Amino acid sequence: MSLGQSLQQRQLQRLSPQQIQLMKLLQIPSAQIEQRIKEEMEENPALEMNADLIDTDTASAADDLNDEFLQGVNEEEEAVPVDEHEMSNEDLNEYNYDDDVADYKTKDDYYPELDNDVVIPIKAEVSLNELLINQLNMLALDETAFKIAEQIIGSLEDDGYLRRALTSIADDLAFKQSMWVDEKDIEKVLLQVQQFDPAGIAARDLQECLLLQLKRKQADARMTNSVDANHASLDPIKLAIVVIEKYFEEFTRKHYDKIQKSLHLNEIEIKGALQQILNLNPRPGADTHESHTSEMYIIPDFTVVINNGIVELSLNNRNAPPLIISDDYKMMLKEYERGKKQDKSQKEAVFFIKQKIDAAKWFIEMIQQRQQTLLKTMKAILAHQQNFFTTGDTTQLRPMILKDIAAATGLDVSTVSRVANSKYVLTEFGTYLLKYFFSESLTTDSGEEVSTKEVKAILLEFIQQEDKHKPLSDDELTHQLQQRGYNIARRTVAKYREQLNIPVARLRKEL
Repeated sequence: MSLGQSLQQRQLQRLSPQQIQLMKLLQIPSAQIEQRIKEEMEENPALEMNADLIDTDTASAADDLNDEFLQGVNEEEEAVPVDEHEMSNEDLNEYNYDDDVADYKTKDDYYPELDNDVVIPIKAEVSLNELLINQLNMLALDETAFKIAEQIIGSLEDDGYLRRALTSIADDLAFKQSMWVDEKDIEKVLLQVQQFDPAGIAARDLQECLLLQLKRKQADARMTNSVDANHASLDPIKLAIVVIEKYFEEFTRKHYDKIQKSLHLNEIEIKGALQQILNLNPRPGADTHESHTSEMYIIPDFTVVINNGIVELSLNNRNAPPLIISDDYKMMLKEYERGKKQDKSQKEAVFFIKQKIDAAKWFIEMIQQRQQTLLKTMKAILAHQQNFFTTGDTTQLRPMILKDIAAATGLDVSTVSRVANSKYVLTEFGTYLLKYFFSESLTTDSGEEVSTKEVKAILLEFIQQEDKHKPLSDDELTHQLQQRGYNIARRTVAKYREQLNIPVARLRKEL
């Protein structure tokens, strides 16, 4: 066995801490940038908000003065031992500024300033678990039954279903609470929990969920005497219960003609029963669980408006407060400069203050660079998709990939991707995620490249206009698209249909 040496040369690309931090800032949407700025201010006392907002006339001057701030940014953020000789020769003049206008302005003149005194009401939310526990507390149950009910409620999934086996619930009670119960005891308590609101809660499958809701509707109808006793057999709720109990599989497959023949129903009767079923909620717990999500609002990062035929773009900077270097830190440096002699502790203090000021300058620069990158990217998207932003017509979207915007802006593809994945733009036609405007191309018979979103829009149009009694199959949809000049395969049509959350033709059929 011989030993030898070899020389290997490799090229590695390493990002600086500044570049890494900029990438992280780019990923943060406007709704969260304020929180990130507050975190930085807590860590760095040399960074603070400007209490006096700068007007428009001083914005350019502020930018120029901040360029002076940024010239002295220390590239290496790591703490190093203090050299006394080096500290004695430090020039502190670059850290002393008498001009209070040297602030960084991040507010947007397009938007009016928000009134800090305005009180925003917060909606009181009740989770599904809390709602059910409140109803449980109203029942007169013994301790064992109460514990079982709590375990059942805690085992429910977000959509309100109980998908855990009763044996598993019994095991949980045995190992966690030292309660030995059998499945029959759990079944009895489960029947009581299933009577809670919302109707259909704690069902073990879709069939049971629909039955619970139908029986609840039937009981409510009897209490209100809305059912005609002479025509009880034709009661649509009763018919709906029969359909779910005995013909559930045929119902899920939309074989309505089979159900109609088996039950000897006319068209009006079968439609009435089906309408009762279709009005039910297949996910009874989802409305309560998603209540927080439904109340969340999208804060757009960009705003595009049409003013006298001209498309105008503005960046939402309302959540990015104006930042400045702390006056206290500047004054401390001035005091140290005036002193004739400085001992080691004073020099270390000066070094600490300079580090904090450098870090503050660097963070301000990163915020500024973030804003510039966002604007540059959005301007390129706007220029590429100008027809859409002026008309709002989805068919006007042009094919566009990340490389197109990267080439137009001179940015890296990964940078464009970070901007597009988490930012929203408010237009006169709605609010869109920037990622929405990116799509692959498809070549027509004429050789023209069109966006796949255009094809999807036309596909959706075909399905919306189809005869619901005889819905179009994927082959028929493919044929119609090809007649329009779109050279597309059937499997591609099926893929686009699934992406649009449209079921197959058989499931789109109506009576």
